[in-house]
Amino acid sequence: MALSAQQIPRWFNSAKLRSLVNAAQLTKCFTRPGRTLLHGFSAQPQISSDNCFLQWGFKTYKTSSLWNSSQSTSSSSQENNSTQSSLLPSMNEQPQKTQKIPSFDSELFLEELDELPPLSPMQPISEEEAIQIIADPPLPPASFTLRDYVDHSETLQKLVLLGVDLSKIEKHTEAANLLLRLDFEKDIKQMLLFLKDVGIEDNQLGAFLTKNHAIFSEDLENLKIRVAYLLSKNFSKADVAQMVRKAPFLLNFSVERLDNRLGFFQKELELSVKKTRDLVVRLPRLLTGSLEPVKENMKVYRLELGFKHNEIQHMITRIPKMLTANKRKLTETFDFVHNVMSIPHHIIVKFPQVFNTRLFKIKDRHLFLTYLGRAQYDPAKPNYISLDKLVSIPDEIFCEEIAKASVQDFDKFLKTL
Repeated sequence: MALSAQQIPRWFNSAKLRSLVNAAQLTKCFTRPGRTLLHGFSAQPQISSDNCFLQWGFKTYKTSSLWNSSQSTSSSSQENNSTQSSLLPSMNEQPQKTQKIPSFDSELFLEELDELPPLSPMQPISEEEAIQIIADPPLPPASFTLRDYVDHSETLQKLVLLGVDLSKIEKHTEAANLLLRLDFEKDIKQMLLFLKDVGIEDNQLGAFLTKNHAIFSEDLENLKIRVAYLLSKNFSKADVAQMVRKAPFLLNFSVERLDNRLGFFQKELELSVKKTRDLVVRLPRLLTGSLEPVKENMKVYRLELGFKHNEIQHMITRIPKMLTANKRKLTETFDFVHNVMSIPHHIIVKFPQVFNTRLFKIKDRHLFLTYLGRAQYDPAKPNYISLDKLVSIPDEIFCEEIAKASVQDFDKFLKTL
């Protein structure tokens, strides 16, 4: 049934009363703005679809207020003339009570819902909420070991799986800091693929990276250029792989340095290109180590030990380690073999491995043969014993074939020394 002009204000007042009562009841159900709820959610100034009646109540309240203000002048005269004739006393009192319903608390609640403050990270939470929070242990601000960072770094975890010994790398502060900054996918994966392409096997990557952790600071394109240079000098791919395995720092040196080193050995030793290439393949650290020991040993062989240039060439191509051997060891070995055992230069040149043998081993066997009367090293005489057999065969064969005695006799003799 249609409402009359006199009943419309009363209908809006009645709707306003219902909305305010509903709003007052909701204050007991909702937490105050800014309180955190369980399961990580927080109170927001938004009402779900199930509580949309509250929003309707707000709109009704505002609409009724606007309607009452706009209709106050037009309806006041009509209400004054018809109040006593058409309205019952109880109905006349109802609007007056309705106007007194909006208290200070209800108006404050509505105002707070309209202007909820943003949530703060410093907002206090309950003990139940605190228990549900799972936080990762913080990174140590400073540490002397990479072990403290392994649980937080995917890069370190994968390097450990490859066999990298972090305890050796962490001794170098700059290298350790570099690993902590690297991303495995962006910085390390391509390097590993490159090394495998060069010839480093999967089970060799850990040992290689432990020794040459500085390779991660090298540009990948520069590394490829250095490999291409070696291949251009007729080193085979197998030669390059062998050199990189034996001398892990080889690829850290520029093309200019590699070229200068090859040129030095070819010129200083007067070797052919092929012999120079074979020399560095067998001992690739000649390209990475210092040249001072090499230069010093060349002087020792020529000036102190009295070998000729061609004799030096022959010995170092047979035993490349003679170029980097300890000077004192070289002189002591030569002194015993040449002056005590009376072996001339030309025989030593034929068996240069004597310089690669421990001196006490040469002494023990020579003294035992001298004791037995079998120390004969002249190939022109009977019962000749070559330096090769003297220093290379194991004790059992030496006693049986050379000394013609038992191992027990040899041991007893050594105890008398």
